[in-house]
This record gives sequence, C-alpha cells and structure tokens, in this order.
Amino acid sequence: MNINIATYKDKVRGCWLGKSIGGTLGAPFEALRGVLELDFYTQDLSKGTPPNDDLDLQLIWLNAAERHGRAIDSALLGEYWISFICASWSEYGAGKNNMEIGIAPPLSGWYNNHNRNSCGAFIRSEIWACLNPGHPDRAVKYAYEDAIIDHSREGVFAEIFCAAIQSAAFAESDKFKLIDIGLSYIPADCDVAKAVHTALDAHKSGLDWKGARKKVLQATPGAFGMYRGYETQEPEPDIPVGPVGYDAPSNIGITMIGWLYGEDDIGKSVCIAAGCGEDADCTAATLGSIMGIIQGASGLPAKWADPISDEIKTWSLNTTEVRCGPTIPQTLTELFERTCKAMPLFMGADCDVINENGVELTLNSGDDLFCKPAPHGMFSSIDFVDRLQGDPFALVFKNFLIEVGVQFVDGIDLKPGEPLRLKFNITNKQSRQQWLNFRWFAPEDWEFSNGREFSLNLDQPHGGYGLSEFEMSLTAPMVDKPKFDIVLEISSTRRLSKLYIPMTLTNAVGTKR
Repeated sequence: MNINIATYKDKVRGCWLGKSIGGTLGAPFEALRGVLELDFYTQDLSKGTPPNDDLDLQLIWLNAAERHGRAIDSALLGEYWISFICASWSEYGAGKNNMEIGIAPPLSGWYNNHNRNSCGAFIRSEIWACLNPGHPDRAVKYAYEDAIIDHSREGVFAEIFCAAIQSAAFAESDKFKLIDIGLSYIPADCDVAKAVHTALDAHKSGLDWKGARKKVLQATPGAFGMYRGYETQEPEPDIPVGPVGYDAPSNIGITMIGWLYGEDDIGKSVCIAAGCGEDADCTAATLGSIMGIIQGASGLPAKWADPISDEIKTWSLNTTEVRCGPTIPQTLTELFERTCKAMPLFMGADCDVINENGVELTLNSGDDLFCKPAPHGMFSSIDFVDRLQGDPFALVFKNFLIEVGVQFVDGIDLKPGEPLRLKFNITNKQSRQQWLNFRWFAPEDWEFSNGREFSLNLDQPHGGYGLSEFEMSLTAPMVDKPKFDIVLEISSTRRLSKLYIPMTLTNAVGTKR
C-alpha cells in the first residue's frame, strides 16, 4: 500500500506529540504501586513541559541516523552512548559501565546488569518506527541493536514488540491486528508475550481495567511500583513483588491494558495506563506514541495537545562535545521535521513513488506486516525470532566475506587454569568455498584448544551448507590483571579482507549472570 508524504508527516508529528502527552501525564506517578483515578494532567504546565528521559535518548539516536543511516548497529550506538549520554542509573549505567571497559553489546546489556529486563529500552522504540514506517521487519532490527546496549532478554523483547507495533501502525489501525503483529516478532514463550496475552484474556473475559491490572501483575510480577510503594493506599496482599529489575513484561502488559480499555480515546487510554502505577510515565508515553501514529497529530484532541509545550527539555544528555557532538532538537517541531528528513535514508526506493500529489511511501500491509519465517531449502537463513531465542551472551561480527557469531558458553569471567569455552557460528556470504585462517593475539602463556593458529574449510551456501559451527576453549594459567583484551584475526586465503574480533575478558569477583 502507499501513503502520501503529508499523511506520513502527520503521523510522525502525532507520534512525538502523543509520547509527550503520555509521558507528561504519567511522570508524577512513576514508581507508585496501586490504582489511581486520573482524568487529566496534575502538574502546573504553565512554565512548559517538564523533561522526560523517555525522549532524551532518541534525540541522540536521531543524530546517529542522520549521519550514518542504514549503517547503524549496536557498536556505533554504543559509541554515541558513551560520548553523549550522561545518565548513569540502573540499566543505563550498567550498560555504559560495561562498554567503558570494552565489554561490547550484547554482552554490555547482560553482564552484571540487574536491570537488564527492565523498561529502559522499550521507551526508545519510536525513532526506529518513524524511520521505517510500515516496515516492522526493518524497524525491529534497529530496535534490537539499540536494546542490547543496556538490556537483555525481556528488556530487548519489549522494545522489539513496541517497534513492530509502531512501525505497522503507519499502515494498520486495528489494535488487535497490531498486537498480533508485535507478538509475531518476539518469542512466543517469553514473559512479555505472557503479559500481553494476560491483558488480552482479561479484556475478553469481561474484567474491568483494574481487574486486568491485577491479572498482569500476578502473571508477570515486577517490582518497579515498590520503589515508592503504595504511599497513601492500602497494600494489596494478592499482588506479589517480583525480582528487582524484572519490570518490562508487566509494564508492557499495562500499556496494552490502557490501549484495550481506552476505547480509542487517547486521554482515557493514557489515564488508564498511568492509573495502573508502576512505570507510569513509560507506559503512558509508549501508548501515547502508538495512538499518535494511528490518529495523526490532526486527530489528537486539543484538550490534551494544547497544554504540551513545543520546547524540549533534557536532563540525561551531555551536549558539550560541540566539535563532533550531536545537535539536539530544541522543539518537538524540529524533532518531527528532522525525523521526516532522515526517513529516506532508511526507506530508500520505498519513498520514491511520485504522482501528481508528490512523494508517496510504499508500506507493507496485511500479512506482510508480520514476522515471516525464514526460507528453508537451498539458501536457508536464520529467522529473526530464532536469533532472539539464541544465547544472549554472544557477539556478531561481519564483513564482505563472512558473518561470525561468538558465543561465550561460560560467560566472560576468567579463572586461573580453567578452560573458558567459546562457540563459533560462521556463515559464508560468498557463492564459493573459502579457506579461513584463524590467529589469536593474546598473552604468550595462554593455551588454545585448537592452537593459536588454525584453519577452517567453509563450504559454499548451497543446499543448506555454507554454515559451520565449532567449539573451542582458551585457558589462562594466571589471571593477574583486572581485565584482558584479546583479539581473534580471521582471514580468507587469497582475499583482501580480514575480520578482527576484539574480546574483553574479566577477572571479576562477585558478579552475577
């Protein structure tokens, strides 16, 4: 299907305005547990909209998108994060702390990160949807590269789910179809999916939104609302307190509750989402952006839109690196305009349809919005969902010739004299066989089960071949430094390209998986 550029722009403006509406409404109730009866903003907005970190990080991602386009990956976003994001709390801080000693994504989002399954990733999914409208298959891949910087598993699934819905919402408006589209991109047995199904079942069974909230918090217990607790309300003995940092599933479920029970009224919807407490600014902001895309800015009620200031205030960004640093949008209007201008870098030929009304965008529609199984047979490939099901403690590197996945079977903590196992998955990107040569750059006394130099005959990608897996181990006789940076070089005989795989291994005590 095609939409004209004016419709696209209205939806992008609606996305950012809807996010500000929901985030502003929910901010005072963040980290509360209990049921809140809300019907409008409770802050004094006469001096402008307060800052909200739900939007901050996406202003940095916009700068990356403008400069690098489709070349964006987690390594590049990680560099932007270290340079320009000063937030150092919870999962933000854990991911940044890991990257600063050389632990790369996705390990940075997993290693010693108690909040890896929390909400800090799904609140920054909108940028990928707006840059890839009507193409959730593309949006989720950037959302994945984003999320693995400081999250793992459920925290990653949550952003992918939201990005898929938001991208598809440029082409589809039925909430139930959109929820199914989002679910198609995440593992069916994950807790984010469980929370969504719990909200759907509660709505279908006739429970009110308060009953649905209770079902979601019972099915996927979190702890976010207990940071402030019940305050003036009586505690609910039948609502469990989940593990600290395991909050993405329940808050995604709450976002869906607001959508399901809000009767397509953005005010009512975000009031219900925020009224469920927990991470109230995140749930309401994410829901506001979804409904803003569907309805467009022109469809948002003035009652909710007019109090929102056009000015953007930030509080978690470092904008002092003026020579090579980002230019932060100062207004929602500037954010909207720059998002629309960057979109063709991602859409390519899909925004090159010209008619008498100007540029149109070619969007997927119907079944094409869902995650498709990878083709099997002669030239098989890996499902997006299959990749998510894999071990998160892995690195992926690629060049023109090959793609290499390195899985840290035993994690990244070294112990003297104990083998540390590595599993390699190598894909041939060429139509011819290759001899690959491997060489380790590591301390001289380290031992490698395959030797410091070895080779691999990589078959051509025909009839399902072209894929190779092997496992090896390395052993450090002494572990006498806080960390070790080693490099694996992979070259292909009679080819120019060499792939270098840096690895940071730690001598850490007291860390937790």
